Amino acid sequence: MGPPSSSGFYVSRAVALLLAALAAALLLALAVLAALYGRCARVQPSDLHHSGVPDAASSPRGTQEEQLPTWPPRPTREPAGTATPGHWRPPGPWDQLRLPPWLVPLHYEVELWPRLRPNEFQSPTLSFTGRVNITVRCTAATARLLLHSLFLDCESAEVRGPLSSGPRDGAVGRVPVDDVWFAFDMQYMVLELGATLQPGSRYELQLSFSGLVYRDLREGLFFSIYTDQGERRALLASQMEPTFARSVFPCFDEPALKATFNITIIHHPSYGALSNMPKLGQSEKRDVNGSVWTVTTFSTTPHMPTYLVALAICDYDHVSRTERGQEIRIWARKDAIANGNAAFALNITGPIFSFLEDLFNISYPLPKTDIIALPTFDNSAMENWGLLIFDESLLLMQPNDQVTDKKAVISFILSHEIGHQWFGNLVTMNWWNDIWLKEGFASYFEFGVINYFNPKFRRNEVFFSNILHHVLSEDHALVSRAVALKVENFTETSEINELFDLFTYNKGASLARMLSSFLNENVFISALKSYLKTFSYSTAEQDDLWRHFQMVIDDQSKILLPAPVKSIMDRWTHQSGFPVITLNVSTGAMKQEPFYLGKVKNQTLLTHNDTWIVPILWIKNGITQSLVWLDKSSKIFPEMQVSDSDHDWVILNLNMTGYYRVNYDKVGWKKLKQQLEKDPKAIPVIHRLQMIDDAFSLSKNNYVEIETALDLTKYLAEEDEIIVWYAVLVNLVTKDLVFDVNNYDMYPLLKKYLLKRLISIWNMYSTVIRENVAALQDDYLALVALEKLFETACWLGLEDCLQLSRELFKNWTNHPENEIPYPIKSVVLCYGVAFGSDEEWDFLLNMYSNKTKEEERIQLTYAMSCSKDPWILHRYLEYAVTAAPFTFNETNIMEVVAESEVGRYIVKDFLINNWQAVSERYGTQSLVNLMYIIGRTISTDLQITELQQFFGNMLEEHQKLTVRAKLQTIKNKNLENKKRNARMTAWLWKNT
Repeated sequence: MGPPSSSGFYVSRAVALLLAALAAALLLALAVLAALYGRCARVQPSDLHHSGVPDAASSPRGTQEEQLPTWPPRPTREPAGTATPGHWRPPGPWDQLRLPPWLVPLHYEVELWPRLRPNEFQSPTLSFTGRVNITVRCTAATARLLLHSLFLDCESAEVRGPLSSGPRDGAVGRVPVDDVWFAFDMQYMVLELGATLQPGSRYELQLSFSGLVYRDLREGLFFSIYTDQGERRALLASQMEPTFARSVFPCFDEPALKATFNITIIHHPSYGALSNMPKLGQSEKRDVNGSVWTVTTFSTTPHMPTYLVALAICDYDHVSRTERGQEIRIWARKDAIANGNAAFALNITGPIFSFLEDLFNISYPLPKTDIIALPTFDNSAMENWGLLIFDESLLLMQPNDQVTDKKAVISFILSHEIGHQWFGNLVTMNWWNDIWLKEGFASYFEFGVINYFNPKFRRNEVFFSNILHHVLSEDHALVSRAVALKVENFTETSEINELFDLFTYNKGASLARMLSSFLNENVFISALKSYLKTFSYSTAEQDDLWRHFQMVIDDQSKILLPAPVKSIMDRWTHQSGFPVITLNVSTGAMKQEPFYLGKVKNQTLLTHNDTWIVPILWIKNGITQSLVWLDKSSKIFPEMQVSDSDHDWVILNLNMTGYYRVNYDKVGWKKLKQQLEKDPKAIPVIHRLQMIDDAFSLSKNNYVEIETALDLTKYLAEEDEIIVWYAVLVNLVTKDLVFDVNNYDMYPLLKKYLLKRLISIWNMYSTVIRENVAALQDDYLALVALEKLFETACWLGLEDCLQLSRELFKNWTNHPENEIPYPIKSVVLCYGVAFGSDEEWDFLLNMYSNKTKEEERIQLTYAMSCSKDPWILHRYLEYAVTAAPFTFNETNIMEVVAESEVGRYIVKDFLINNWQAVSERYGTQSLVNLMYIIGRTISTDLQITELQQFFGNMLEEHQKLTVRAKLQTIKNKNLENKKRNARMTAWLWKNT
């Protein structure tokens, strides 16, 4: 929810200047107070030298914090290094994102004491105190120490040493600490020393600190409120990745700076405490008020980075089992454990560990694994060594999860996080620019794990559905980013958080898969074994990985590559985008070019002039051919020429293992179209899927004509694979097409064309839904694709679809225990409301009030927007803006309703008299979003002007400057779509 808007109030220039002056004075006063407050309390203040250094600095975390506003807001203090009266600091190492290499951490003794008490968690924050002793080795003489610290108040700071190499004794000297200050921009605590540390010597930094724990922030330490056994309860947990350990304890918060950790947690006796390692012991201590607290200590961790430190304080139950001597426990709400919700995850966790141990020939090094299910956890899951943290919706099975993809989702995510125990935990990337080394490989091995336990699992099609389709849709030359980035490209901490994206996970996994395909699985795994063994408990860079692949390749003679592995793979990891490979089947000529969004004629490679070294696995007439390489911009492959025979055809990119799209000349596409119409089963499913997806994507971006893609759909009456149908429907029946009423001329033609071909696949799945819906449980691709098939059949007016939807909706409203099958529930709810009255709408509202799971509440809020009655939608908007009778906080109701068929007109009308209330409820940015949603079909400058005039008084000045350019982009896109739709309509006329 955005901040309240100030739009709508007129302020004269004189008053504005007066207010600005007052604001500046207020900021200056706050800065002075912050500086006084932020000074670090020292044990011996008389020893300190006040050198005009800016004091403790802290402020919200840039863009990350803007996305996650907290209340109350974090304290804002003067950033160190800014020019303020009496405070100035010249440029120095505190201006750099990377720590200077003066100190290497060896061991941490961390004690944390969050003040979490039962029944005392009404406040949005709670306090914590802590102590950390860090043993470091000095590598360069220095009288200044830098380490990370953020949002922490320093209570004391001492430096002991040099430490002797023998047993610890009391004769160790102390290094004077003259001053402690904070450099906000790069999140450093700086210790100014009265003596110089000596290279080769070891020292111990002793720091005491305090801070705040925020409710549901999920950065560093956070606490959550939940309901269990009919009571409201609280728990506390941690999320240190990527750079949040520094907000829990001062530390050297970079992945390469691995150390061992001894962790102590002080907690209320009614809670239990978990951390990375097994519990070592427990004792008691009393606070100043005489209250008893439990002190739990844990065994020493292996060498690991700070981002893997983990802890949880909770009142949970657990289930456990032993796998190869290792204890595995899953912790969850007591109700969930009692109901057996953790059984599925528990049963597969051990075997996944064993499979990966055997695959890599490296045993899991910790004596136990705890997995805790939090009621909500925005990061989905985190791989902390010994204490994995999950959102419970991704770990626990509910009784009504039988006909869902929940088992597959749990299996995927568990496999991913367990894969990190080797990729990330055992071997860590040297810095975040190589994060794909852990996330890409963990994502890739999800599929190997699941395929091992489910041999019938359709690995290629599921990889396409889950991974490849999404990243190919977003990746393109010039605009997207490379997988591996240069360290010098990073200047701010916030940029690290942005790396957890589609390219790191999906493109990383796709490149690992491609590498495996052009080698072979044995060579691939052998190289990874060597890499993991060599860098265990250490860190590695991308070049280290390539070196181990090259070593394995050099030790054999069967696989011959056109260039070293590094030369091949660096082009894929260091360049953005991917190539389009075009084959002329008449001549065998093949060329590559970067994939551009909206390619224009004669587009050159001036701005993207590198080629890729492309592995080409291919089939001819259904027979797999030998691997060839396209290692320059173009090349002739005579063996790929086809004859005039109807039986001669070629498909490039076997199993879609290459990270590229494929185009053919007109003859090549015609040959494939003819084969589909003659005998589609002669072409494997993955390649029917590939042809549809590539052809539509290439046509949308001007590489081939739209008619080429449409020609491939003529055979669809014979297509019985629902995932192929899914690829067709997401490309043909788009959101823009459904939303734009101007497509009335195409609709009847498309309806006739599709229904004629769709009826067979519809009959197959409608029968399953009516007679044995449980049979879908083991058909992952059907669970993924069925909603789009059902939605399209009903949108096209297929009477059987509408009737089935009515039956399922009525059965559910009469007997709510008869759940609507999950894969089609959203569609059924929407049509139930659309064809119903206020009675059906009110029923959903009542169901909403009784649901506690956010996912179910969001589903119901979207369904309620499907009504076609203007007065019902208007009432819905009133409810949303006034937050009565319900707050509807799960999503923005205004935007949801505006997305619906009738709703955009209702929202526009509603805004005339209520725009200020909407702005206060959802923020002014929501008004901009509504402008784009309402105007998504504009195609003339007049419409842009009208829309700007309508929203003119509602927007702030800076927003008005940007919206016209965005609306112009929407208009241009729609004009392109109109041309495309006109050609589609003409094609449908000819082929219907």
